[in-house]
Amino acid sequence: MLMRLSHDIGLYFYDIVIARFDLWAAFGVLAQFVFGARFIVQWIASEKAEKSVIPMGFWFLSIAGGLMTLIYGFVRRDIVIISGQALSVFIYVRNLMLIAREARKKAAEVELPT
Repeated sequence: MLMRLSHDIGLYFYDIVIARFDLWAAFGVLAQFVFGARFIVQWIASEKAEKSVIPMGFWFLSIAGGLMTLIYGFVRRDIVIISGQALSVFIYVRNLMLIAREARKKAAEVELPT
């Protein structure tokens, strides 16, 4: 039974990694790496600040990786990926909008004479 299971698992991974691997699968893997890189950026920024921070690069990698994954979902016609990433990309863009508004507000406060 264990021999059969190990053989079946080997066939499964061969199927998804070798037999079905194409240009779009490579794009999807790249999208996941871009998306995952945001956590490395956030971790490094937090270590430097010695507190939890979310740098701008986190949001840009989130948008890039999210859009790439969304494109992959459309090409593969995968509703799970499409529905998850469509909302996520909107949230990432909205966070950048809020950050920009806060920066404009702070800049306006600095320019006001006291």
